[in-house]
Amino acid sequence: MKAHDGIYLDGAWRPAAGRDVIEVVNPVDEQVIGRVPAGDAADVDAAVRAARAALAGWAATPPAERAARLTALRDVLAARKDEIAETVTAELGSPPAFSQAVHAAVPIAVAGSYAELAATHSFEEKVGNSVVHHEPIGVVGAITPWNYPLHQIVAKVAPALAAGCTVVLKPAENTPLTAQLFAEAVHEAGVPAGVFNLVTGLGPVAGQALAEHPGVDLVSFTGSTAVGRRIAATAGAAVKKVALELGGKSANVILPSADLARAVNVGVANVMSNSGQTCSAWTRMLVPRERYDEAVGLAAAAAAKYGDRIGPVVSARQRERVRGYIEKGVAEGARLVAGGPDAPREQGWFVSPTVFADVTPDMTVAQEEIFGPVLCVIGYEDEDDALRIANGTVYGLAGAVWAADEAEAVAFARRMDTGQVDINGGRFNPLAPFGGYKQSGVGRELGAHGLAEYLQTKSLQF
Repeated sequence: MKAHDGIYLDGAWRPAAGRDVIEVVNPVDEQVIGRVPAGDAADVDAAVRAARAALAGWAATPPAERAARLTALRDVLAARKDEIAETVTAELGSPPAFSQAVHAAVPIAVAGSYAELAATHSFEEKVGNSVVHHEPIGVVGAITPWNYPLHQIVAKVAPALAAGCTVVLKPAENTPLTAQLFAEAVHEAGVPAGVFNLVTGLGPVAGQALAEHPGVDLVSFTGSTAVGRRIAATAGAAVKKVALELGGKSANVILPSADLARAVNVGVANVMSNSGQTCSAWTRMLVPRERYDEAVGLAAAAAAKYGDRIGPVVSARQRERVRGYIEKGVAEGARLVAGGPDAPREQGWFVSPTVFADVTPDMTVAQEEIFGPVLCVIGYEDEDDALRIANGTVYGLAGAVWAADEAEAVAFARRMDTGQVDINGGRFNPLAPFGGYKQSGVGRELGAHGLAEYLQTKSLQF
């Protein structure tokens, strides 16, 4: 794991114009593990210019050749899977097994899916007396978060490259080493110079410069709803397209007929995964009022098993944010049945796996995204009440429904205002579109729907 002291620009590592540096800190032992450049507006401008210069050539490259480069990228990432996992563990604090199984393996699968799509997707169609061409939208500014650092990069860069776009990536400042490793893989895969460029830096400086740059045609951002609003406003002033994957407060609805023990155990595991730092986590568990006490007991027992199994949150600031929400929950009348705000260890940015009971739908902890290992158990009277609670936030990113009869679960899921619903513990599908309703975002990622975000249409009439 080696930190580069430059930015990746036009096919090479070059000194940054910005003189400041970002220290990368291990969340487990709080030690500095690397330093990277804090790129500024001049660095962003140089990267956008490189991407703009490379655009015509890459857009004209046959889809089969673009697919070949993406296949090579997938293969390089697969060959470096152990290094990827070690890097994510070091800068995010993710347990090694989770880093291997999720942080490394999922992006490799996604890269492979876009290699296949680039080779098989029809970029033109006949509609009546018209031929409709699907063309690359242009230069993409990709701004990615720290919670799934490589997955979020691949979910933006791979479809952009498959579409024929060129890219400038600004990764999260907490996890830039993973982004640098990705840039090395792009270079090794033989992607032409300028097609992919990397500028490490701070959001208010490099991220803002990228979002407002006139040479960027599409801004793809994953992060908080608050920052997403600012990016949308900036892009809107230039009538620039945005793709936004933002916050979530997803409901895990356990219907009366469901296997309660299984649904609760899987639901707790979902919330504790990645130390709760997952935008699609099912952080609100909705259970029938008549089985509420049983569900709370099961959830508390399940959460207790994660005390030594989850990693820290990403930073001291994030830890204090999560602990503040826990204290707010107690102050508003929620009852702690597991965990709490006290730090479980003297060193490292750890938060205890926490479960709240007696949560009402209007409480802060039931409305706002906490982004930590915190679960709220909420009782409901009947299915209409459950639906009202499930849909009763500004978010609509994901969710889950459990029932003995799959058709019953599907019928309920169809009424949920959310972009993705898992039925009885359905598995993650990297080909299915991912994205939200309401303030959870605009656009979709993954699969053919994700590819479509990076294409624009031109119709020729005959």
